[in-house]
Amino acid sequence: MQRKRILVTGGAGFLGSHLCEKLLDQGNDVICVDNLFTGSKDNIRHLMDNNYFEFIRHDVTQPLYVEVDQIYNLACPASPIHYQHDPIATGKTSIMGALNTLGLAKRCNARILQASTSEVYGDPEVHPQPETYRGCVNPIGPRSCYDEGKRMAETLFFDYNRQHGVDIKVIRIFNTYGPRMSAHDGRVVSNFIVQALNNEDITIYGDGKQTRSFCYVDDLIDGMIKMMNSRDGFTGPVNIGNPGEFTMLELAELVIKLAGSDSKIVYKPLPQDDPLQRQPVIDLAKKELGWEPTISLEEGLARTIEYFRILLGIY
Repeated sequence: MQRKRILVTGGAGFLGSHLCEKLLDQGNDVICVDNLFTGSKDNIRHLMDNNYFEFIRHDVTQPLYVEVDQIYNLACPASPIHYQHDPIATGKTSIMGALNTLGLAKRCNARILQASTSEVYGDPEVHPQPETYRGCVNPIGPRSCYDEGKRMAETLFFDYNRQHGVDIKVIRIFNTYGPRMSAHDGRVVSNFIVQALNNEDITIYGDGKQTRSFCYVDDLIDGMIKMMNSRDGFTGPVNIGNPGEFTMLELAELVIKLAGSDSKIVYKPLPQDDPLQRQPVIDLAKKELGWEPTISLEEGLARTIEYFRILLGIY
């Protein structure tokens, strides 16, 4: 495979760091861009000595001038705690980040992939969710900065494709978990694991019957790279996620079992606009990319729990 020069925005984040690592393993030059708002140098420290890896501390709301063949645009806080901390900055990151990376792709004649999200479906009235579903999103709620920011980014990607011929790829990422998740990002998998390892009460919001589909990070990165290198003219959007559907209660009970924890489950009110169901239809990914997840929830959770044991020093 010919060595490519690849830009990854948000490259010091959970997903971005795994993507940088895989792209380097495939023999590419990788430029990692991150403002470190939610990303961390700890996630990419093991890559710093690689001569084909470069880190630039930069905010994508400002233009960036580099020469690249491919761009993966992952920059944006992705957990509710982080993206609601400064909702205006979150919206700017999605929209201005899309504009700046698309402008760069246009100038460099580079292929560009947008890491969109299942949140574009909102609290879905269609279940499971195919790419043709247009969503049920509250445009003025506390989650809107992220949901609508990502929807607008998709709009800009397709407008740049139609108006300027920019070579775009769009994926919609469903819940993903694995090593390098932040211990305090408020996401359900990391929350449950940290609480279980500390033998604290596990907090479930709502009645625990709401569902999610959990994709292990290695599967997700594989799908993302397959989409970037998919056939010319295939833009997506494509759902990338694990279609296995689990309730929050099932997830909590499995984490307690795998962690060997004494935690008890407690219930709190459901946050506003929190989706009750989330499950991808991945027929398009199977057909166009030859992709489907291979790592079971139990196997992926076991790996993730081991990572958090080491991170937290709990044995």
